[in-house]
Amino acid sequence: MTTFTLDDMRRIMGGCAGVPESVDLADDIGEMTFADLGYDSLAVLEMAARIQQEFGVRIPDDAVDELKTPQAAVDYVDGRLAA
Repeated sequence: MTTFTLDDMRRIMGGCAGVPESVDLADDIGEMTFADLGYDSLAVLEMAARIQQEFGVRIPDDAVDELKTPQAAVDYVDGRLAA
């Protein structure tokens, strides 16, 4: 069974455009908001598109708006993969 982990999220976040250089994705980022990490709404949408492309899990725009932290995104995607 495929799972989606915080390490997967870190990798995807690191590949998105406009990533602030001041962000250390190796830190404990799980509960930090995307906004606090310097990710704007466009970067978060790009992450959602990459997740869909790589893992086959679609994150609708309204759900993207509700996913405020990397851990929330991990929980959402991992829950869809387990279903």
